[in-house]
Amino acid sequence: MSRLIVVSNRVAVPQQGEKTAAGGLTVAVNAALKDRSGIWFGWSGRINDNPSDRPTVSTRGKIKYAVVDLKDDDYQEYYNGFANRVLWPILHYRVDLAEFQRADLSGYIRVNRNFAEHVSKILQEDDVVWIHDYHMMPLAKYLRERGHKNRIGFFLHIPMPPPELLATLPRHGEIIGSLAHYDLVGFQTENDRDNFGRYLETRGGQATSDGTAYDIAGRRVRIGAFPVAIETEAFARRARHAGRTAYVKSFGESLTGKKLILGVDRLDYSKGIPNRLEAYEHLLRTAPELHQKMTFVQITPKSRTEVPEYMEMDRFISHKAGQMNGLYGDVSWTPLRYVNKTYSRSALAGFYRLADVALVTPLRDGMNLVAKEFVAAQKPDDPGVLVLSQFAGAAAELSGGALMVNPHETEGMALALRRALEMPLDERRERHARMMAVLKRNDIDSWAQSFLEALNEKPRVSPSQFMSRSPLQSLSFGTGWHGVHRPQGL
Repeated sequence: MSRLIVVSNRVAVPQQGEKTAAGGLTVAVNAALKDRSGIWFGWSGRINDNPSDRPTVSTRGKIKYAVVDLKDDDYQEYYNGFANRVLWPILHYRVDLAEFQRADLSGYIRVNRNFAEHVSKILQEDDVVWIHDYHMMPLAKYLRERGHKNRIGFFLHIPMPPPELLATLPRHGEIIGSLAHYDLVGFQTENDRDNFGRYLETRGGQATSDGTAYDIAGRRVRIGAFPVAIETEAFARRARHAGRTAYVKSFGESLTGKKLILGVDRLDYSKGIPNRLEAYEHLLRTAPELHQKMTFVQITPKSRTEVPEYMEMDRFISHKAGQMNGLYGDVSWTPLRYVNKTYSRSALAGFYRLADVALVTPLRDGMNLVAKEFVAAQKPDDPGVLVLSQFAGAAAELSGGALMVNPHETEGMALALRRALEMPLDERRERHARMMAVLKRNDIDSWAQSFLEALNEKPRVSPSQFMSRSPLQSLSFGTGWHGVHRPQGL
């Protein structure tokens, strides 16, 4: 069996004897690598003025890890700069927050070329390569330049906006357009997939008759929706165990019989936390009979604290929380607990199991696994209610059981929250059962398997009219072209 080479921005190598953290990308990579030999390559998370020209290699269980350090300039330009201050906001539909600097783009390209050089040295002819997320969009292009013809797939964990927004990215052809060098590009939702297809059409791509692929510049790139999943049964077991721990029991006792409304989000403008607080405040103002009967706990670990937008958001949320507690609280009741602390996944699983309502209301999200973890953690005989944003990727799978809301509509969210708090047991059970059935059908193992099976499918031959130019020449698109007409010669 061919090896699988997984590439991502960050690789958290577990310490010897430590169990690998069961969350996010780590779960996905473990699912992909557990039945085949392979290597997980990426950044170590360390800053080093003199990084080695060779990766640090280690083996844990069946997985071989290969990591490299970054220089401070690389980290600031590639990661803090272009990836998180340009790509992140634009891909989350927040063009107004993007701050483009040429030096940051240069750093992004430089680090991707450096990663390609490292991967090229370990790549064997029959290896399959799976690259993850917006940090590594052009990596396949640089591997192709080095002559590698391996099957290379890419999965975007965050949203893909329509081409009209993508075109606001300076030199977008070099970054977004470079995704055409992959054999398969996967997205969280059909909407994300279709947005990218429309983008390829603006670049001269032509869809195949079944719409699953595009021929562009001598290459055929297939696109698909592969909604990322969780380890459903394992997480349910984790929640059952966590619910019996002293720590989670203590949290439950602190609620003194009040219903728990829970939000768990990294501090980020895409999560819609201010909108959520506005909705909760509206409920407090319009339903005084619910006072003393509910407590909203918002767990929000801080992130990217050096970015001004995040610092300002933290100040606003902290001020809003204090204002709400001062106005509506009492010596015997705190309406809102706002916590800036990171909890273990086991603790969070226990919190989810305790919750009567989960508020998962991002303004825009790739998937949002909190929604799925909350569902998996519930007691089937007495489950909580999921209030879910229509703009979360998870909405496509969980809309049959969640209460769907528009996070921009304050009164609508407040009404949904009240309905969730008052929902009868029979309806809660029915809604939870529908969502749980979805999670069991599409767990993390089936997600990884479906992507890799699609990647390994034998490609169809591209039509001859697309073979007149070299793919590497055609897919460079120039460095400043932003038009929507078809490039000459394609």
